[in-house]
Amino acid sequence: MKTYIFIVEKTDTGYSAYAKDDYINAVTVGSTITEVKKNAIEALNLLFEHQGKDLVTLESIIIQLDIAQVFDYFEINAKAFSQRIRMNTQLLNQYINGSKEPSPKQVSKITRGLKEFGKELMELDYV
Repeated sequence: MKTYIFIVEKTDTGYSAYAKDDYINAVTVGSTITEVKKNAIEALNLLFEHQGKDLVTLESIIIQLDIAQVFDYFEINAKAFSQRIRMNTQLLNQYINGSKEPSPKQVSKITRGLKEFGKELMELDYV
């Protein structure tokens, strides 16, 4: 199954997204990330229907946010998160505010930490 990456950017009214593939001219917007993903499927399917190509499903879409937008969107406490993944808080803050570009290794470390955190939250029952 082919996947399609959409790069998401925060706007004043929500989020906008565009297909990362240079050969696919698809853009969309939404007030939430979930809405953006749903709209990305619709945008691609309209394009592919017009081109006579197979339609895509939810599993075909990958949404990418940069680190700063993840921390902004989910309002993650950078200090607590940096301690959780054993990363220098000042360094993580530099990645978040854009004054420093994380290496692929650091992006991987942050991504793993975010996914582990999300997985733990999903395993909990709340009262």
